[in-house]
Amino acid sequence: REFDFIAEYIWIGGTGVDVRSKSRTISKPVEHPSELPKWNYDGSSTGQAPGDDSEVILYPQAIFKDPFRGGNNILVICDTYTPQGEPIPTNKRHKAAQIFSDAKVLGEVPWFGIEQEYTLMQQNVNWPLGWPVGGYPGPQGPYYCAITSE
Repeated sequence: REFDFIAEYIWIGGTGVDVRSKSRTISKPVEHPSELPKWNYDGSSTGQAPGDDSEVILYPQAIFKDPFRGGNNILVICDTYTPQGEPIPTNKRHKAAQIFSDAKVLGEVPWFGIEQEYTLMQQNVNWPLGWPVGGYPGPQGPYYCAITSE
């Protein structure tokens, strides 16, 4: 079909840091997340719901062009809810949306920072550089924002 494209629904899993996703074909153009259908998944498989009541509903919140598939394909950032419409515990965006829409906060400009951490490995022993082989370093003080392995 002329308008068929893949929408990759993405959400945070049960550990709170793992990213989950699943894909579906959409047959009409969309410009806003509200134009996409809600979807569901088995929350007991992701550690987000008990086995006897495992349905979790994905609510599309934001869409972005898919840089991996290209074309008209999109990435869909989703929030997670129970079938009754309650946010599940790992749905932190729901609470953040409440905070950022509060009248006391609306006039503020939030700042966000991204932190990336790297570990250089010793090739001969496959262990982090500067760590005692087979052991762990002391407190992070000497290592924090450092450019030395000593």
